[in-house]
Amino acid sequence: MENTLLDSYEAADSFDEVLVGPGRPRPGCVELYSALQELSETEFEQRCQERDLSFRDRGVTYSFAGMEAPFPLDPIPRIISAEEWTHLEAGIIQRVRALEAFLGDIFGQQRIFKDRVIPQRLVLSSPLFIRHAYGLVPSNGVRIHISGMDIVRGQDGTLMVLEDNLRTPSGVSYVLENRRSMTRIFPEFFRGHRVRPVANYPSELLRALVAAAPRAGTSNPKVVLLTPGIHNAAYFEHTFLARQMGIDLVEGNDLTCRDGVCYLHTTEGDQRVDVIYRRISDDYLDPLYFEPTSVLGVPGLLTCVRAGNLTIANAVGNGVADDKLTYTYVPDMIRYYLNEEPILPNVPTFRLEDPEVRNWVLERLDRLVLKPVDASGGAGIVIGPVADEAALVAVAKAIDAHPRGWIAQEVVQLSTCPTKVAEGIEPRHVDLRPFAINQGDRIWVLPGGLTRVALPKGSLIVNSSQGGGSKDTWVIDASARKVGTRLSVGDLHSFTAPAQANGVDHPLQVAKQQEQ
Repeated sequence: MENTLLDSYEAADSFDEVLVGPGRPRPGCVELYSALQELSETEFEQRCQERDLSFRDRGVTYSFAGMEAPFPLDPIPRIISAEEWTHLEAGIIQRVRALEAFLGDIFGQQRIFKDRVIPQRLVLSSPLFIRHAYGLVPSNGVRIHISGMDIVRGQDGTLMVLEDNLRTPSGVSYVLENRRSMTRIFPEFFRGHRVRPVANYPSELLRALVAAAPRAGTSNPKVVLLTPGIHNAAYFEHTFLARQMGIDLVEGNDLTCRDGVCYLHTTEGDQRVDVIYRRISDDYLDPLYFEPTSVLGVPGLLTCVRAGNLTIANAVGNGVADDKLTYTYVPDMIRYYLNEEPILPNVPTFRLEDPEVRNWVLERLDRLVLKPVDASGGAGIVIGPVADEAALVAVAKAIDAHPRGWIAQEVVQLSTCPTKVAEGIEPRHVDLRPFAINQGDRIWVLPGGLTRVALPKGSLIVNSSQGGGSKDTWVIDASARKVGTRLSVGDLHSFTAPAQANGVDHPLQVAKQQEQ
């Protein structure tokens, strides 16, 4: 008889998301474990080949090391219980509310400085602080329309926030495509589970963008998605989201600004634009205010925003809240703005501007993680325990030269999940990026989000830009009874055709019809 898939699986020392021990699945993973054991290695391999072919044919790709390749989807899902998701969702919403209040404050009255909760120099010295954003007030008070916070689980099972992503968080398209692929290729894995759907993300995002439109009384605001173009690593996501929302995908040369108003060039003449969902960083968004040589953005966009005629999502200036030194003060922001205790803790982090703390860190570089405060995508991170001597010497010099530019964190042995690799099924480290959408009157969190997995053995770097893959993330719906194989209808029938900008298939119209 052929061996079953998990016969030789040995969990690592980290918290394992599926198994408590050899042959002992966690309570919420019993049905998944059984389905895996019933699937032969040969059948499993054939299904994985079908998955790869499907991703390649549909163009579900990511650019890594200069090459376009199918985005790695591991076929073994990650399961989050309804109770744990309730806790996690509340913590994410709380954090978004506090960060919204912080951004509104520092670009306005700056009460948090006057009350000495955080030092003013923290913001003014940030490489991500944009002075041009001062005084800009969004029409519905929302600056963080979309956020993607990175959540990790420590060795004791505690969920912690590793960092905040409030500029142009990416990866949500893979959440939706992963679910579509899993329901088609591995339907038996869903047996005994009622998994909360993810297919309504485009309609929820469009609702938030429409709600952010600045012109009062406009019944049909014009929303576009601004992409840097086909050479961007996440271009697949840009095209996917624009198509699903039924909005125009545009590049900088498709737009123009006149008299404080932004227009889209079309074959029927120029159309006024109300909201831009931008996937371009602040530096390249408007050459009149930022990088003057940029050909990706549009001259005058910020003037349109300041005139009250345009909303940019996410807002210009959000990067200062992404600063990894600012991150260390978020628990204080929650207490100050919300008068609440943080639901989700930060990973223990050290600020290096204090000479005593800096000296303590420099003596322990080989036991800590060092991060530049303004980097993203895993760039520049030095993981002390696996770094060579040259890397440790280089980061020590960088810290001495510019302490404000770095933070240090304790090494978190990220939780693991069974993952298919060339050698079979082995534990690999994972994190979680839940996506939250702020619609003004409520904050909606996509159930689950993107579980990213570090594919090299022992690696703690899960970022897609560093070669990481992903898993389908299941949030169990506690309100539904477990009967047979329960697939999410919304996920099964999603993505069947492009959304129509003006027809009944438009996601926002569908959502309104469902509410009625």
